[in-house]
Amino acid sequence: MSKLKNKVAIVTGASKGIGASIAKYFAAEGAKVVVNYASSKEGADKVVKAITDNGGTAISVQGDVAKEADISRLFEATKNAFGGLDILVNNAGIYQYSPIEQLSEESFHQQFNINVLGSLLAIQASLKLFGDKGGNIINISSEAGRMPLPTGSVYSATKAALDAITISLSKEFSGRNIRINSILPGVVETEGSHSAGFIGTEAEAKLVATTPLGRSGQPEDIAKVAVFLASDDAGWITGEKISVSGGIYGV
Repeated sequence: MSKLKNKVAIVTGASKGIGASIAKYFAAEGAKVVVNYASSKEGADKVVKAITDNGGTAISVQGDVAKEADISRLFEATKNAFGGLDILVNNAGIYQYSPIEQLSEESFHQQFNINVLGSLLAIQASLKLFGDKGGNIINISSEAGRMPLPTGSVYSATKAALDAITISLSKEFSGRNIRINSILPGVVETEGSHSAGFIGTEAEAKLVATTPLGRSGQPEDIAKVAVFLASDDAGWITGEKISVSGGIYGV
C-alpha cells in the first residue's frame, strides 16, 4: 500500500539534490508533488518528467521562497492544480562557508532570507491550504546547526534557527493536527556539494573518518526518512530533530 496515496506535497528547492530525491520518493509512494524551483526550470522539469514517466503525478512551479509574492503564487498554483495541501517540505536552502573576516551584509541576509524567512513564509502559507484537516511540515535542517564547523557561523546559525522554529511551532500547533519535524543531514553528496568543491577534499575525508557508518550520505538516505515522517507511520512524532548523518553527531 502506498504510504502517501492521494496526498498533495510541496517540496521547495526540488530541482536537484535532496529536494529532487524527496519529490521522486514521495511520488513513488502515491503523492501528487509540486516541484518548486528558484532558477533551474530545466532541473525541475527533469524531476517532473522522471516522476510522470514512472506513473506519478507532478508539476513544477517557479518561486523564490524568500519573496512573499512568489510564495503566494506557489501555493495558489498548488491549490489550482490539486485542490489543497497535505505536506510541506522546506528544503530550499543556501550555504556559504567563509571566514568571519569576509562576512558581508549581503551574504548574511541571503542565507537567513532563504533558509529561515523562506521556511516561515512557506509554513504560514501552508496553514491556509491545510485547513481543518491538519497537515505535515518537514524542515530540512542540518547537523551544522548543532555541530558547527569553522567558517560556517552564519549557515550554522540559520539551521539552528530552523530547528528552534520546528520546536516552537510544534507547541503552537497544539490541537490543530499539524505535525512539524526537522531532518538533520550530515555530509551528503549532491550537485551542490560537488559544485562547492567539497566532495573529494581532505575536509570531506576527515568528516567521513569520524562518521560511524563510514561514508557520505546520498540524497535518497534523506528522502526515505522524509517519506516516513510524511506518512501515518510517524503519526505520533512532532517537534523532533532527527539526525540522518551516519552517526556523526554521536562521535
